[in-house]
Amino acid sequence: MKKEKDPKIGIVGGQAVLEGVMMKSGDRCSLAVRMPDGKIKLDNSEHVSLRKRKKICNLPVVRGCVSFVEQMILAMDMLTKSADMQGIDTDEPETKFEKWLLEKFGDKLMTVVAGIGMVLGLALGLGLFIMLPTFIAKGIDYLAGGRVSEIAFIGSLIEGIVRIALFVGYVWAVSLMPDIRRTYEYHGAEHKSVFCFEAGLELTPENARKMSRLHPRCGTSFIFVMLLLSIILNSFLTWDNVWIRFGSKILMLPLIVGIGYEFIRFAGAHDNVFTRIISAPGKWMQHITTREPSDEQLEVALAALRNAIPTEFGGVVQGSGILTDDGVTIPDNDEKKDSVSSADSGDSKAEA
Repeated sequence: MKKEKDPKIGIVGGQAVLEGVMMKSGDRCSLAVRMPDGKIKLDNSEHVSLRKRKKICNLPVVRGCVSFVEQMILAMDMLTKSADMQGIDTDEPETKFEKWLLEKFGDKLMTVVAGIGMVLGLALGLGLFIMLPTFIAKGIDYLAGGRVSEIAFIGSLIEGIVRIALFVGYVWAVSLMPDIRRTYEYHGAEHKSVFCFEAGLELTPENARKMSRLHPRCGTSFIFVMLLLSIILNSFLTWDNVWIRFGSKILMLPLIVGIGYEFIRFAGAHDNVFTRIISAPGKWMQHITTREPSDEQLEVALAALRNAIPTEFGGVVQGSGILTDDGVTIPDNDEKKDSVSSADSGDSKAEA
């Protein structure tokens, strides 16, 4: 039976961060983090998508690529903010090399380090998930006397299976790390909270706890959809030269991302046999990338959700700061100190 589209479905998305959750609805973004002292700290901001400012960026397929890039940038920003809100000191140099970097780049150090990390991460991702599967498939083709590449889809299927195996192995391996496992618990809290909202229930830990932690619009499902799409689309690429094939796959990525995004949108609004079959591998992977959260973690996710959703759906509009038991935010001590310091500085200049 076809599911009627709920007008609220698709209005909220989010991600797990360090000891917290980010929720986004439209332009409003709310980051909630559990502080070491047990309090919840909120950071509310607005992020207007390029899709709203440029019509061409909202065309089908194109909007998927735009959203993917924007989400990557937002994800890095939220991770950095969550670390800052936790009081993790990333500025104090500990080694001679770090001191040298600080002397050379000064305030731009973190930007440089983040840029280098992104380049290295991209290089590792391309090598591990794009180049290695191609070389392995080519090696199997060589051992089979070239019979595999005679049927392009078979070669692409072997390549895709290797890529999926590497992806699953990588995700499973990092899930063994305690910090990552805790982040996966917040990932589960994010999904349960969104499901609670989409079901029209009161946003409480008791209601959210009953919800599934497996969501069809999850980024994990999106990645798996792209992996499956790549098997089909890459079967049209040449096997004569692995480097040409590698370059062609890089050029094919925007198309795969765009189509994958459209499917995730469709799957999130429809429940039928087709969407359930295609979404099944991604939802299965969420058994690894999400864990059952505690009520305390659900409280954090729900705090972010309430501050992200529109007021007509039960959202609240408040500033950033420490969340009190009454559900309002007050500036934390650091913000108060900064305000006092600025005021004192202004007074001193006025007196001078």
